[in-house]
Amino acid sequence: MNKKTNIRINKVYTKKGDSGRTQLIGKNDVSKSNQRIECYGEVDELNSSLGFCKALIENQDTIDGKKDILESINKIQNELFNLGTMLAVADESKIEDFPSIGKKEIIFLEGLIDSYNKNLSELESFVLPTGSLPGAYFHICRTVCRRVERRCVALSSSEKIEDLIIVYLNRLSDLFFVWARWINKSSEVQEDLWKP
Repeated sequence: MNKKTNIRINKVYTKKGDSGRTQLIGKNDVSKSNQRIECYGEVDELNSSLGFCKALIENQDTIDGKKDILESINKIQNELFNLGTMLAVADESKIEDFPSIGKKEIIFLEGLIDSYNKNLSELESFVLPTGSLPGAYFHICRTVCRRVERRCVALSSSEKIEDLIIVYLNRLSDLFFVWARWINKSSEVQEDLWKP
């Protein structure tokens, strides 16, 4: 959903959070250990991890389809900001006033998964999280994404959050798995499989 943001950042520190307290949208003065703060903080960590993947890919010359994957990463990073905003809105009556993610963003992720997965070999064992540098880092993104998903599920048991947040995170972690495999194949790096 495209909504114009009204954000101005001209000073990095405000000293408002020095006491360990902060604000949610629609709710003043909560602890920085609040579950919602924890959730959107972890979304920020996920977004930063994905940014690292993007930087790794930008510095590789041998990846076919490099422009397409970088454009998709950029779109997803924007969507993660929107998802974090949804988590920051504690007053349900205000949610429509802010950027959000919806079903079309989930359909976009599913399209990416199908597109990148179609030329990958079928797995007969679990993949170890290794490979090329961007491939291994996509596995880190996948595990961070799963942690964010678990935190949001925990939050949803005590507070109302949009169900699509959890669906989106579930699909996104699947995409990171597929991208890890795809980029390893594209880089001609052999996958390591689990050998119990």
